[in-house]
This record gives sequence, structure tokens and C-alpha cells, in this order.
Amino acid sequence: MEDWNVVITVFQGGYRRALRALRELGPVERSPYHNVLVMKVDDPAALLLAVEMRTREIPALYDAISRVAPAQRTFHFGTWEEFLTQAKSVISEWSSRLAGGRCHVRLRLRAMRHELSTHELERDLDLAIVEKTTGMGHPAAIAFTDPDAIIAGDTIGNRAGLALWTREELKRYAVLRPD
Repeated sequence: MEDWNVVITVFQGGYRRALRALRELGPVERSPYHNVLVMKVDDPAALLLAVEMRTREIPALYDAISRVAPAQRTFHFGTWEEFLTQAKSVISEWSSRLAGGRCHVRLRLRAMRHELSTHELERDLDLAIVEKTTGMGHPAAIAFTDPDAIIAGDTIGNRAGLALWTREELKRYAVLRPD
């Protein structure tokens, strides 16, 4: 599935259980990566709510699904420089929501090899947040303890998905688990 907008990771031993449950909610496929599924849905937020409700109805499903990562924005990239440029553009659009708050970026990269570490890419994006919000007169602070928001990103191959989750949303949806 080339045009996914949701990434789901499953715990070891929970793959079949998760796959069966997710098929009831929409088209789901295996990714080339171990215990990683992808979905393409019209409303990723609605899927998140449906999975959250389903895990409450069937607690064993919560033990099968490690993380649900709906993307609010997706894009293709050819190089890591292109990834950073596009991710910074998305962050720029979200900067008014991040201004004056405490936040950080968390990435899960399943893609082509690169010289940069995941932490270096996260740091570059964290700095982009600080620079943009400082330019707005309301600098954001990078914080890993009790942040106001987290920007979660996933890549599979040369496709990326990003989402901005507030503290309230992170508390509401236990299956998000961005950190």
C-alpha cells in the first residue's frame, strides 16, 4: 500500500489478532517491516477513535496493538534532505499551535539508509520549531517530560506521515504512544 496514512505496530504474538480486528475497520496491509501494518482510511482520526473503542471492548486487542499512528500530513521524499525540508514545512504550518508551549519531535524511521541518526533528525526538527516560534515572538521549549504537544513521525520506504498530538489527545488515546 503506497498511499498509507496510518501506521500500526503490533506486539510480538499479537499480529494475527490485530490484523483481524483492523480488517473490520478498513483496508490494512502488511508493510515490508516486521510487525508493522499500514492502512489507508478516509478519516485517520475516526480510525484512531474506533481502535481505541475496540481495545476497550476487547482488552486482549490492547495487548496486541503496540501503537496506532494516524498521519495528519503525508508526503513522499527521495533524500533525507527532502524529508527535512518537507517536515520543516509542515512544522512551520503548525507553529502557531506550538508557540509558547513545551513540545518535541519523535520519529520512527523505516526507510532507506542514511548517515544521520534518528536523534539528529529529531533535533533538527526540534530546532526548527524553536526558530519558527521564536520568530513569532512566542518561543516553544523542547521538553520530554509532560510536553504540551508531540509531533510524531513515521516513515516507511520513501513515504512519511506526521501528526501533532496535544497532551489532552495523548491522554485520551492510549494507543497513540508516540514516545
